[in-house]
Parts: sequence; structure tokens; C-alpha cells
Amino acid sequence: MRSTGLKTTFPKGLHYLSGNEAAAEGAIAAGCRFYAGYPITPSSEIMERMALRLSELRGVFIQMEDEISSICAVIGASWAGAKAMTATSGPGFSLMQESIGYAAFTETPCVIIDVQRAGPCTGQATKVGSGDIMQARWGSHGDYQVIALSPWSVQEMYDLTLRAFNLSERYRVPAMVMADEAVGHLRETIRIPEKIEIWDRKKEKGGAPFGTDEEDGVPPMPAFGEGERLLVTGSTHDAFGFRRTDDPEAHAKLVERINQKILKSTRVIVETEDYFLEDSDTALIAYGFTARTSLYVVKRLRKEGARVGLLRLKTLWPFPEEAVAELGRRVKRIFVPEMNQGQVAGEVKKYARCDVISLGQTNGEVIQPGTILEALTKI
Repeated sequence: MRSTGLKTTFPKGLHYLSGNEAAAEGAIAAGCRFYAGYPITPSSEIMERMALRLSELRGVFIQMEDEISSICAVIGASWAGAKAMTATSGPGFSLMQESIGYAAFTETPCVIIDVQRAGPCTGQATKVGSGDIMQARWGSHGDYQVIALSPWSVQEMYDLTLRAFNLSERYRVPAMVMADEAVGHLRETIRIPEKIEIWDRKKEKGGAPFGTDEEDGVPPMPAFGEGERLLVTGSTHDAFGFRRTDDPEAHAKLVERINQKILKSTRVIVETEDYFLEDSDTALIAYGFTARTSLYVVKRLRKEGARVGLLRLKTLWPFPEEAVAELGRRVKRIFVPEMNQGQVAGEVKKYARCDVISLGQTNGEVIQPGTILEALTKI
């Protein structure tokens, strides 16, 4: 890959990039200066771009021996004070799950980009899928929260990667960008804005790094090497990191706080977009590349007089419960097209008090407009 010749973040204005390239630039704009990863299709272009750009920016790039060591290196870099990231796809994402749970329990800011492909196992390594949605939420054991965002364009690969860093830093939580092969390899023109809002972790010294009385439930996070005595353990711990594995009250308090700091902030974290829902009696709920196809179908049917609209999920976790429940009260039926066997459709059924029809597809191809049109014209 040819050097960009840049010693700074990417210049403002219009650029023609792939989704994976845009994700790397979004990370750099957010302040990411550490990347550890292992190449895997279809995410490898992110790793290649970060290797190039971090060398230009005097950052740190490490190709690790596998995905387990990659996420562990990212966690270590975060505790050293860096904004850190890795990228992978399904099999590598599976290997990372125990350490993602560690990051959630130790409240370690980090970003994981999962460019999803058709699984399970090796599956169709070069084909598209979105079968990792439930794994993003429930892949590790125990009770914890993560943040997961879903881009549908090259522009959003940039924007939502940057946002993932902001949310991860603000709430001290692993944040994931759940992309797919189609968006990752898509090429489009994007606009890098003049001004970019950057959120950083709290860094006050002398406080308890794992406990707080603040309303947001997010304690400060000093870095190793700054004179603080830091204990970071995946065992149950108190506000100062000391092990309290025999203390039921300490465990309950810790688990409650790391969950509530996210759940109490869903109105800040969760983002959705509405299209033509004002008068609709039928709705689509979609995310990622499939939302592009869904919007095309909606626009086509609206021209024919159908009262159909789209709710696009930009945030997958925490799940947009309120938006889905409110939509379910307004429409007669909801269709959920997705490149899996109905993972998000199952969540929609929990909150929407109307008919919910899953349009799952797992053949390694993007869902075509005709597939959705055929289902909708049967009603």
C-alpha cells in the first residue's frame, strides 16, 4: 500500500474510500494511536490501512499471532493511556469473547470492528453475512453491557467508528462496530467534516478507578505509569481493584453499576432513523447494508401508494427498545430483513406488540429488493 504522505489526520473535505479504509480513518480521527490485530477476510484492509497510517503518525501497530493476543494487547494499551482498536471477522470475533468480557468487567475502553461474513465457523470467508449480532451482546459469560453500532455506508464506517471511540471512552466500555462485508468493501465518496467532537475518558487521579458516587456511574481511569497504584483484575473487585471474590455484596454492587451506567444512558447512546413512518401501517426494521435495500423497496412501494416505512437501527446494543415498542403501537405489522436467521427479529418480537415477520437469509449474498418486495406484496 502506497504511503499517503500525511503526518496528520485525513484532510477535511471529500474523499473516495472503501468502507474499511474509512473505518481506519475514523479511528485515527478519534485519536486511536494503537492497533493490534491478526489478518482475516473481509476486515484485513482495516489492518493494512492502520499499519500504514500509524507509521506515518508515530503510533503503534502490532500484528499479533492470533485474535486472542490482539484483543489482550488492545486492553493493555488502553490501560497504558492509549486509544486502542482491533478489527476482525466472525471466527476471530469468537476467539476474542472471553477478553471482551474481561474488558467489560474491568471497564476498559476499546473498540472492536467486526466486518461480518457468512458463518458459522469458516463459512463463506469472502461472502457477506450479519450473523454475529447476538454474539456481540452475549458472547462472553455473565451480566455486562457493550455498545454495538451498525453502519450502512462508507460515510458511516468513518462516522460510527469515531462515535464508537467516543462512547467507549465516555462510558469505559468495549464498543463494537458491527459492519458487514458489503459495507466494508463498498467504495463511496465521504465527507470528512470541518469540526469533529472528541470525547475522552475521565483521568482524575487519586480517586477510586472502579467505583464512583457520580450519577453517570463512570469512574475516572488513570493510566499505568502516572504514579497511581492500579490493580486491574477480572475477579470480583472493590472500588480500588482489590479482590473481593468472597463478598456477595461487592459482586452485586459491581455488576449492577457496570450494567446501569449503560442502561441509564440509552437515550444518549441509542440512535435510529425513521423513513416515511408517519402514516405507515406496515414497517421494515433493518440495519447495515440491508437497510439500504430496504429503503429502496420502501421508496418504490410508496410511489405505488403503499403505506410502508422504515426504521433503521444505527445502534444494535443497547437495543432500541423504546423506538421499536413505539413503532409496534403504530403499525399492523413489521418485517425484519437481515442476513441471518432472525437474530434482530427475535429482539423486535420482544418489544413490538404487532405481527413481526422475519425475512432471514443466509446464502452469503446481500438481500435483493425482489426478496423483500415479494414478502410485502403478499400481505
